Amino acid sequence: MNPGETDRARVREGAAPARSLLGFFSLTFGAAWICFISVAAALPAPGMLGYLVVLLGTVTPSLVALTLTFRRHGQAGVRALVGRVLHWRVSARWYLFTAGYTIGIKLTVALLHRVTTGAWPRFENLSWHMIPLAIAISTPVQAGEEIGWRGYALPGLAERFGLARASLLLGLIWALWHLPLFFVRWADTYGQSFPLFALQVVALSVAFAWLWAKTNQSLLLPMLLHAAVNNSKDIVPSAVQGAANTFGFGGSPMAWLTLAALWACAAFFLAWMARTESRRAADGRYRPPRDSGQVRAAIP
Repeated sequence: MNPGETDRARVREGAAPARSLLGFFSLTFGAAWICFISVAAALPAPGMLGYLVVLLGTVTPSLVALTLTFRRHGQAGVRALVGRVLHWRVSARWYLFTAGYTIGIKLTVALLHRVTTGAWPRFENLSWHMIPLAIAISTPVQAGEEIGWRGYALPGLAERFGLARASLLLGLIWALWHLPLFFVRWADTYGQSFPLFALQVVALSVAFAWLWAKTNQSLLLPMLLHAAVNNSKDIVPSAVQGAANTFGFGGSPMAWLTLAALWACAAFFLAWMARTESRRAADGRYRPPRDSGQVRAAIP
């Protein structure tokens, strides 16, 4: 048995137990919120220290996931979990999906805005040729979240609730984790509508879970999608200038159109998950399908 097969055999006991998931969420929220709240309370202006503390909070999901995985499975578990970041041998169509999903959503809602109001929304003055470079630079950073959210938490939740419900539940948790950032004065989320943001994040979580399943639990593709969302969401801005109603629903028309488009896609993804889980109900646990051109996940 080669080292890779040994690692898989040693961690094939199943997803993280409920106690480990509760520990993961508790530690992730505790560590990240200490960072985020400290910045919101003590650093009203942008600066290197603030950025570093926010970055530290941002990578806590993966730091906690790796720590808990090491405690449960040792180095074999860590190697298997991190190895899914390098799971790149998937069909080219999934790379096209990750690169174009947010841009497609934004351009679609811009067209809807034009049809319904007679005017185009404001387009950000971006250098479009720089977006791929920004995504490439940002993708490795997303490992700080995705190893935790999609690498550790999603398999455990899917084991217990099914992938569709797990994607919704994780979306709510993921959105709530961002809450203190809405009080950081120099963040782009400051004063924006958190309920509207949370609804968008839940819809995105469904898309992330669908992509994760379609690519046999690859973490690289969710990392790419995460980077693409962050770096292309403002080609048609949705933020309300000077907003100061964090817990209200005072979003811009573009924000609501974006929300509608995200949930239209999420409905399709949820329907696919429901059909897939129904066909695999007799198996007793969730296993993603295997498409041509894909390889088996590090942790089946």
